[in-house]
Amino acid sequence: MAAKGSHSHVKLEGEIERCRAEGHWGQLRHLAQQLLPLARPPRKVAAAGGAQDAEDYGSMLLAEALLEECLKEKFAKLKDSIPLTEKNEPKLSEAKQYLTNILSRGKLRPKYMTEAMLILGKLHYVEGSYRDAISMYARAGIDDLSTKDEPLYMLRLVTEAFVIKGLSLERSTNSIASRARLCEREEEVMACFETACFIAQVYLQELEKTLNNTHSRSIKGSNVTYSEFELSYFLEAALQSAYVTHLKKGNIVKGMRSLREILRTVETKSTQTFKMTAAKQLAQVLLHSLSEDCYWSPLSDLLPEFMNKEDQSYVSNLCRRPELYTEENAYCPQDNVEEALLLLLISESMANRDAVISRAPDQQDDRAISLRDASAVYDLLSITLGRRGQYVMLSECLERAMKFAFDEFHLWYQLALSMVACGKSAYAVSVLKECAKLRPTDPTVPLLAAKVCIGSLHWLEEGEYFAKMVIDLGEDAGESLAKGYLALGLTYSLQATDATLKGTQDELNKKALQTLERARDLAPEDHQIILYLSLQLALVRQISDAIEHLQEALQLCKDDLNSLHLLALLFSAQKHYQHALDVINMAVVEYPESFSLLFTKVKLEWIHKGPEEALVTCRHMLQMWQMVYNVLQHSGSEKGSSVTETPVIKKHNGLHLTLPDAHDADSGSQRASSLAASRLEQAMSEITMQSSAMKQGPMQLWTALEQIWLQAAELFMEQQHLKEASFCIQEAASLFPTSHAVLYMRGKLAEMKGNLEEARQLYDEALTVNPAGVEIMHSLGVSPPSIAVKCVTQETVLYNPKQNYSDPLSLLEGRTFGMLTCCHRTGLVLSRLERRDLAQKVLRDAIRIQTTSHRAWNSLGEVLQAQGKNEAAIECFLTALDLESSSPVIPFTVIPREL
Repeated sequence: MAAKGSHSHVKLEGEIERCRAEGHWGQLRHLAQQLLPLARPPRKVAAAGGAQDAEDYGSMLLAEALLEECLKEKFAKLKDSIPLTEKNEPKLSEAKQYLTNILSRGKLRPKYMTEAMLILGKLHYVEGSYRDAISMYARAGIDDLSTKDEPLYMLRLVTEAFVIKGLSLERSTNSIASRARLCEREEEVMACFETACFIAQVYLQELEKTLNNTHSRSIKGSNVTYSEFELSYFLEAALQSAYVTHLKKGNIVKGMRSLREILRTVETKSTQTFKMTAAKQLAQVLLHSLSEDCYWSPLSDLLPEFMNKEDQSYVSNLCRRPELYTEENAYCPQDNVEEALLLLLISESMANRDAVISRAPDQQDDRAISLRDASAVYDLLSITLGRRGQYVMLSECLERAMKFAFDEFHLWYQLALSMVACGKSAYAVSVLKECAKLRPTDPTVPLLAAKVCIGSLHWLEEGEYFAKMVIDLGEDAGESLAKGYLALGLTYSLQATDATLKGTQDELNKKALQTLERARDLAPEDHQIILYLSLQLALVRQISDAIEHLQEALQLCKDDLNSLHLLALLFSAQKHYQHALDVINMAVVEYPESFSLLFTKVKLEWIHKGPEEALVTCRHMLQMWQMVYNVLQHSGSEKGSSVTETPVIKKHNGLHLTLPDAHDADSGSQRASSLAASRLEQAMSEITMQSSAMKQGPMQLWTALEQIWLQAAELFMEQQHLKEASFCIQEAASLFPTSHAVLYMRGKLAEMKGNLEEARQLYDEALTVNPAGVEIMHSLGVSPPSIAVKCVTQETVLYNPKQNYSDPLSLLEGRTFGMLTCCHRTGLVLSRLERRDLAQKVLRDAIRIQTTSHRAWNSLGEVLQAQGKNEAAIECFLTALDLESSSPVIPFTVIPREL
């Protein structure tokens, strides 16, 4: 019988320790009541002089259970540091009575007496009696307590004791007048917090091992699974108080060290949510408070200038150390942005895994918390990935967030912005439509959608729809109303450019002018609106009015690139070529890397000074291109150790960026033939793949290089240096062999050589390659938003390779001029081949494409004259003469029309 009783007692002790360690306070109350005499009220315990040690031990356990249940019920007050009172909390009052009686009798064994003091110290803290809590912990001697070989519940008690002592010291510093004493108190607080953090991690790691073992054996009476264990308020405070205090005081180095040490400890299920928060906070510190020059990796030593800021550890040797992840084969970030990105990607993965997506009313609070945490992570991801230009990765991350972003405008709008930034323009418009439904009164959403439709997609009907959405808001649109009219005016202007019927063109141009004038009335100080009003006047050949309005725009913004460029074109339309050159040279000084300005400069020099002068600028453009290319390569190699947007792709080998010497009889042919042959073979192999993945850098950069070579070829042909021109065309063909521009220039070269039939075939190919090119590129898997841009860049003569290498609108505008030129050249060849009826048809098609082309009108007059239709020819010549008097060196459409 004695053996049976002893076994029962040991089992009871084991159950009590397990309940105290795992936080099963209801079960602990049941066990504690077994140790108390029946029907003895707590207030009469002190009167019982012969109380047994077991009775006091049971009272202590019951007091602990009552206190913990009270704290769990009043978690919100505890979190807000609102003291609890005995009057309003019966459980708190009963627990305090038990503990006071136990300590007043002093009959418990020293070990349990220390435990009772630790519990009473916690009770004093929640009552707001901070000095009493500090005194109780001093009486318990927690600074000398060892946590080695102690049971789990004791680790929890000691953890809570240290963090409560630190919090109590923080709240009682106002009475200290001496600065030296205040510094000592701050060091004592940090010692408490760091000790609590270490012991808390050890406790949680050991608790997980115990729970895994006990639950795997399915011990009888264990109804709680480990997944239900949650961190208490004081355990969570123990984990985060150290680094939070460091950061609040501006000790960035110590705060980062604390956060990194926490994240390097072996994770437990109960700390997963906390570690997500810690990772997010460390990412914030890395992004906001640490520059790249001051960064040190997690596995390296501190920088020398930070050594004096890193004091010795406050943690006593009596404390056990938590287990850390091994450093073997561990990946180590190279800079603060990369470390922040890795932390945030981990946090994002955890946020998605734990997301609450149920729309049930009882889960509304949990859903709000889940959304708040996820939104914070995605906001930081936007900042981090934005620094590296990794908008594709950002859009992919935000797409994963859509599963719990129902009716959440912020995440939808972030997704739309990321898609705009990474070039997924069509998808961005779809997302913006959803954003407009969520916020129908916000004018910025349809305005951004109109910007994307007008700019990168050239979806003019959709752009008109979104612009009218802004206008329909009326005064509620505020300052965006003028931008809405601007967007609508640009849409009408672009529709007029695309229209094929003159009546339609005239009507749309009139609507564009009226709408832009309305925008100007609403925002008379907006230089962009005045610029586009001037451009629209230039497009309808009201040159004098255009210059007058442009002067107003330049007074508001003297160094605007597009305004200076348009001014030069307007001067050239008035045949003031020297003035135009002066303006272009002034603009080039401000924007030396603008290929658009340099191409216009080449045209002006060609007309005003001759091809020799223009070739010098072409050589300068090649040097400028090489410099831009090297900068892009260098920036890419610097980020090679980090996460970069551009994958490892094939580079263009053997760039030959030197124009042939026109006076060297042996230059170009022999070297160019082998070089062009190898490059042509390489370029043709690229057609079978995604060309955008075969060249390093933006596709616009390579398009600019192609156009430089073709411009040089045209200048050499003007000088009758056909061998050098052929070399330049071969260089361009090595980049884009099926390009409309290359085919056109090859046809022109063949025409100059007298091979009229070959020239006609090449011009025909240039006219027909565009639709075939779309289908080919689509079948190769180019993403929808970039198909049109890719086809245009490869198949048109581009006179506006802008500094912004991702502007497809100017390419689409350049297509009209390219097709027009090709039609014009085809008509001339057909006329020379005595096929005048067909030549007349082709030239009329050219005029239908652009009614303001004086060259097409003049060529049509020549064909009609040859056919004996003199009256019609005279009308064509007069129209050509009138149009030529206001024609710029390059069409006004090279000025990008965008918001």
